[in-house]
Amino acid sequence: MADVDSERWLVIDGRRWRRTDPSLPDDVVAALKSHLGRGRSAVGAAKGRGDDEAVAAARERVGLAKRGLGERGPRWWDEPEADRLARAQEALRRLGELDAE
Repeated sequence: MADVDSERWLVIDGRRWRRTDPSLPDDVVAALKSHLGRGRSAVGAAKGRGDDEAVAAARERVGLAKRGLGERGPRWWDEPEADRLARAQEALRRLGELDAE
């Protein structure tokens, strides 16, 4: 059971964080992590400006990326791999739409 838990969870300072879905292709993970990093940076910048609307928009991007990675939302280990990949690809599609706005 400990091996399964270590595949699913990362523990830092006693807090448990869900790991990225290991079945996702490397290019999908890289693209989602790029969006995640940019979203986190945008949250910090918007907070610094005191722009609550921009903070909310940036947090939406972070949430989309984390759901695509399997780090939020349904537990990836409870779903078929095809559904997990479809969720990641849908997150990338939606993030791309946000970039185009």
